[in-house]
Amino acid sequence: MRKVIYLMNVSLDGFVEDRDGGLGWALVDEEFHRFANEWEAKMGLHLYGRRLYETMRYWETADSNPASTPWEIEFARHWQATPTIVFSRTLESVGKGARLVRGDIADEIARLKAEPGPDMDLGGPDLAATFMRLDLIDEYHVCVHPILLGGGKPMFPELVAPVNLRLIETRTFGSGVVWMRYERVG
Repeated sequence: MRKVIYLMNVSLDGFVEDRDGGLGWALVDEEFHRFANEWEAKMGLHLYGRRLYETMRYWETADSNPASTPWEIEFARHWQATPTIVFSRTLESVGKGARLVRGDIADEIARLKAEPGPDMDLGGPDLAATFMRLDLIDEYHVCVHPILLGGGKPMFPELVAPVNLRLIETRTFGSGVVWMRYERVG
């Protein structure tokens, strides 16, 4: 069965965006980007909300940008090759390689989990909050960056009940970023 994996870059104080919605605080050097490339190459499907989908569309053309580094080009090509499902009530259409879903999220994910194939990458805290309420997330991958933002968009919503997790893997990067992989318990 395919897993839904929620992965985000987050500040030490728990924010995925700064107060202005910016992402420039994240430390994405070559070492971390190559790790992201390995991650991206393993994913079978992106699950995005509208906002993250619109942000990630940058990768549709990044491989043809003369300013892109070799590792950015590699990431762009992996990203382009991975199908995307966009959950949105406001978008009218999506681009190449993407499919718009407006229906029942739980039904869609149950169907996708039952299909053979690689795991699914869930991104964006708003969509993840819905997935959490519906108990659809199998693993949480958190890339903690050594910065305190003091405010912004939190990675996790307020919860009705605790979600028990087990740490199964970690990695520390030269930049001080720490990746942690947790699976749901129970």
